[in-house]
Amino acid sequence: MIAIEEADALIKEKLPLITLVTGDDLGQYSQLKQLFLERIGFDPSDLTYSYFDFSENNFADAQMDLESLPFFSDEKVVIFDNLLDLTTAKKSYLDDKEAKSLEAYLTNPVETTRLVIFAPGKLDGKRRLVKLVKREAKIFEASQLKEAELRTHFQKLAHQAGLVFAKGAFDQLLIKSNFDFSEIQKNLAFLKAYKAGGQVDQIDIDQAIPKSLQDNLFDLTQYILQGKIDQARDLVRDLRLQGEDEIKLIAIMLGQFRLFTQVKILAQAGKNESAMVAQLSDLLGRKINPYQVKFALRDSRPLALSFLKEVMTVLINTDYQIKQGRLDKAYLFDVALLKIASSRQK
Repeated sequence: MIAIEEADALIKEKLPLITLVTGDDLGQYSQLKQLFLERIGFDPSDLTYSYFDFSENNFADAQMDLESLPFFSDEKVVIFDNLLDLTTAKKSYLDDKEAKSLEAYLTNPVETTRLVIFAPGKLDGKRRLVKLVKREAKIFEASQLKEAELRTHFQKLAHQAGLVFAKGAFDQLLIKSNFDFSEIQKNLAFLKAYKAGGQVDQIDIDQAIPKSLQDNLFDLTQYILQGKIDQARDLVRDLRLQGEDEIKLIAIMLGQFRLFTQVKILAQAGKNESAMVAQLSDLLGRKINPYQVKFALRDSRPLALSFLKEVMTVLINTDYQIKQGRLDKAYLFDVALLKIASSRQK
């Protein structure tokens, strides 16, 4: 059971002495936090709850409330929000003395107090404070879900909303949402508003869910690769009318083709998808979405490495020429698209 479903079954009366809500999938974490607060009935005007946001409050006030006995009821709930000291974030709010005080509380909590800690981000397992929390607390962690978990969770939500997906339609929803938890949640809400119930077809997905810039650039790339110049020009005209700048379009396209090239090289070196994700994440210094790699691998398969290198050269040169102000940027961008299409047809 994933964290958000486990939290959905939570009731305040069964809240443990110490609870940690955390996770580095920030979209899912936001949903998890909101649901958790709803399930425990948090009300800022209710004096049986105390709330401390460490980005605004100091530890001394929070500690005093945490260690004191409840006054208005038999038990109270104390919430520590944004306790980034538990995560790998560079920001921290506790000094050494305060951290030791919290460690002492974790090993000997007050029986009439329920401590809830919200810590967005990746837990820093090297810290003693984190090790203690892991040992003493009930943990709800919003980590990146596997594809099967995403499917099961959102198919369940769709069923509850009375939506039945035709063959391929649910896959289209996931792809359009980039397999991102918060994007799927948002796009499912679009679908529910568009269609109150019944069967959802692929055409419903296209009509109900707004196209993102990434969607449009993916379509543009496909038009160019397939030699559909008229459709490419129409799409570029629409993007310009929407206020999109050629330099921005080039940057996104360059990112797409760079990823195609990277996975192509790694595939030729015998790397599997998991190894590609790890190596690219290490190379770029940020976590790469595994589904980006999965679909880049699929889309780059028919493309020659020499062609990909030529595309990147064209885009880089076009970007340079636009920034130098040598010719009209719309003209230079159109010429770049023609060069790429021509190269692909050779």
